Amino acid sequence: MQIWTGLGNPGPRYAMHRHNIGFMACDVIAEMHGFGPVQKRFSGWVQEGRIGGEKVLLLKPATFMNESGRSVGEALRFYKLGTDALTVFHDELDLAPFKVKVKEGGGHAGHNGLRSIDQHLGPDFRRVRIGIGHPGHKDRVTGHVLGNYAKAEQDDLVQMLGAIGAEAEWLAKGDNPRFMSEVALRMQN
Repeated sequence: MQIWTGLGNPGPRYAMHRHNIGFMACDVIAEMHGFGPVQKRFSGWVQEGRIGGEKVLLLKPATFMNESGRSVGEALRFYKLGTDALTVFHDELDLAPFKVKVKEGGGHAGHNGLRSIDQHLGPDFRRVRIGIGHPGHKDRVTGHVLGNYAKAEQDDLVQMLGAIGAEAEWLAKGDNPRFMSEVALRMQN
């Protein structure tokens, strides 16, 4: 079993924030792959399903970003899984908007959700970094991250989320390079 966690903040006022792209990715994956109904567990919302031959639990922590590690830790302990079974979908300032990169382990680069998971479980987990771009100056970062996607970005957002969902089987198989390549190809069309 794998646990795929989308990072975000709970509640309708945060739904379209760039910071919630991890939640959006989980929602699209669940829909495209026919996952079961949403259940409240592990201080969050979970959906179970299969991608290819792999059983996947999608987890959206309801703890707010800064406490995401508590929810993720509960789920991993319950299933007696290590961080090698964990994939985290999150927004990434240091990537151009709508670029998707996969990284194994690493630092948190100031991302509070990653920081929390690192504090609870250590840094050795797979990350699906979803580019939101940098606003140019550090004083504008908070407003950018906690801002909604603009109307002009909606088509690219839908295309990227669709590509992540469509190519998720490569992630489930552990083929990170193929996943990135296939998502990038879909984004060119």
